[in-house]
This record gives sequence, structure tokens and C-alpha cells, in this order.
Amino acid sequence: MKSSNRRQEPNEWAAARWLGTAPQGTEAGCERRDRPDRRKRVLWSLVYGSFHPRRRRPPRRLDDSRFHSLDWHAAHLLAVSIGILLLSVADAFLTVTLLAGGAVEVNPIMAAVVYQSVALFAAVKMAMTGIGVMLMVMLARYRLMRVLRVDVVMYALLIGYLVLLNYEFGMLPALIFPVDL
Repeated sequence: MKSSNRRQEPNEWAAARWLGTAPQGTEAGCERRDRPDRRKRVLWSLVYGSFHPRRRRPPRRLDDSRFHSLDWHAAHLLAVSIGILLLSVADAFLTVTLLAGGAVEVNPIMAAVVYQSVALFAAVKMAMTGIGVMLMVMLARYRLMRVLRVDVVMYALLIGYLVLLNYEFGMLPALIFPVDL
């Protein structure tokens, strides 16, 4: 197998073809690629692809079940992602406020962290939420357990955060103005 990146001796095929004096049948055996292999420039491809996206849809092959990343995602996913992240920040703030008022953290993962350090709690919460949102955006066109599309799960998570914040706002007056009986 002949390497396509190997520098070859210059041939006059193009000039002869331009002048119309090239013999017939010489096109098949002529390899004229001279540029380096662009697949070896991974970092450049990532940076260039960030500003010039090409893959906007998954492949047309319906039976192909492998993961195919996209460069260009739908605009509504950005809005949902930002909404989830902002509601997560509000949830962290309200959680710390409620804990200072005497409430108890019921999430066992966050309970192990929140009583050690508030900064560590915020960092872990934002990291977990951010990584989860990024994964869901990457997989937005796929189905969860072959039933529910992942972008629908993102909308459900956004609504779940709204319900949680509504519950936490309902708990605030009871902690600020306790009723002694």
C-alpha cells in the first residue's frame, strides 16, 4: 500500500494535461497529494471545529447505533442547559440558607459534603450538574432506554428544579418565622 503523505518526484502530468498532450489512462496511477495528513492535528481540529462546525445531524443510517458526536446543537438546548445550571446555583444557595436555619440535607451524597465545607459543597454540586448537562447535550438526540429522548429528560430536569425551588421557597418562611406552640 502506498502512503499518501510521501513526497514524490514532480511529474509533468498536470502541465501535459493542460496543454492537451497527456497520454490517456495516466490519471489512475498518479498520486499527487502533497499536504501532511490532517488527521494527525487533533488539537487544531478541535479548535477549528469549535468555530467552524460541520456535523449538524446524526448519520442517515438508521441501523447505525454507535455514538456520533455533533458540532452544532439546537439553540433550545443552550437555553435549557443555562436554565438548569442557574436553577442549580439557586438550589445550592437556598440549601445553604435552609441548613443555616436548622433544616436537614436529605441527599446522602451532598449531606456528606455540605457539613464539611460550603465551598466544597458548591464546587461538587456545580461540577456534577455541569458534567451531567454537558453529557445530556452531547446525547440529546439519543433515547434513554430506547424510550425517551434525552432532550425531553433535560426539560423534565428543568421542571424538576423549578418544583424543588418552589418547595424550598415554601420552607423559608417556616424557618424565618417559626411558630411556637
